[in-house]
Amino acid sequence: MTPEICPNCDAEVPPGARACPECGADEDTGWSQGAYCDRLGIPDPDEEFDREEFVKNEFGPAEKPSRIKVIWIITALVLAGLLLLMAF
Repeated sequence: MTPEICPNCDAEVPPGARACPECGADEDTGWSQGAYCDRLGIPDPDEEFDREEFVKNEFGPAEKPSRIKVIWIITALVLAGLLLLMAF
């Protein structure tokens, strides 16, 4: 399968091209089925997968709830409880 970007020189490769128009790399000299998948950022199955690092890279560091959020949540629960008491 022809990669969209040449793994050797990072040039764009037209769909269906048999070789890179910039450096001449092809199936025999440099790209392969694996070269197409290398650009996707999929971890190598032979490497140990670090879930914590993956989550950190994808979503950023874990956000701790601020005190203001906690105060608003408690206020909302208290008000909901008061409304329920007044309904009975």
